[in-house]
Amino acid sequence: MAQFCVSPLCHAPSPRLQLHRQQQFFFLSQLIAPPSTYSNSSFTFAASTSNFTPNVVVTRERGKNAKLITALAKHEISCLELPLIEHLRGPDFDRLPCALSDNAFDWVVITSPEAGSVFLEAWRAAGMPRVRIGVVGSGTASIFKEALLSSNQSLDVAFAPSKATGKVLATELPQIGNKTTILYPASAKASNEIEEGLSSRGFEVTRMNTYTTVPVQHVDQMVLKQALAATVVTVASPSAIRAWKNLISDSDWSNSVACIGETTAAMARRLGFRNVYYPAQPGLEGWVESILEALGSYDELLR
Repeated sequence: MAQFCVSPLCHAPSPRLQLHRQQQFFFLSQLIAPPSTYSNSSFTFAASTSNFTPNVVVTRERGKNAKLITALAKHEISCLELPLIEHLRGPDFDRLPCALSDNAFDWVVITSPEAGSVFLEAWRAAGMPRVRIGVVGSGTASIFKEALLSSNQSLDVAFAPSKATGKVLATELPQIGNKTTILYPASAKASNEIEEGLSSRGFEVTRMNTYTTVPVQHVDQMVLKQALAATVVTVASPSAIRAWKNLISDSDWSNSVACIGETTAAMARRLGFRNVYYPAQPGLEGWVESILEALGSYDELLR
């Protein structure tokens, strides 16, 4: 596999990405330093001109796109950062620390990295009580990596389902005792699929809407123009694909959407997108493979 560099000694690009690798590889992101052979001033100029055409648009909240940009850089894929959503505190945010300190839940169910970050903030405010965590997948589990080192074993990430979806989690989460109690800190916009699935198995579920997502309030029109020219737009949530749909409502954009998982892909299809790609198992590695597949399909159309 070719590795990203700016030296002419790089490995030869693979055939399916040949077209994309003939372009200049500038990354419009404050998270990734520009290539060492370019000065900061030249990087800023090149990335901000209308001549820059990215291969892939990354759309997570600002500050949360670095891992994907870095993974794509290994394939010499140029990225444009265009955050589509932002997270705000939900109506139950202030109640979460008390819920953790006053109750001993059998499980705390975490289904997204943002839910995990919000939970950890409340967990520390509650004095780091002993909790058993069930996560939806490896991406969400990674949020707890640093906290596990300092938790003195009071934080236990003890379960992940065989497939990283909320539906499978609700089906497979182990019962504990006669009446298993669940704390489910969630997005206010999340569906009722998880609590309904768990409740149908006899679990006692306490859902708390600790955060919500809203579309970004302002999008730079030059950046949007560059995004519309990209081959692939990546989205990590139903909220993000809805925000993209609203942004392009007046255009005839019909390029590819690469979704982090099945739930987001289903929303993309409901919104009318036709070229939708997603991995069977949600996570960064599968997401990158879906992006490569989308780029490869685009190459085939041009041949």
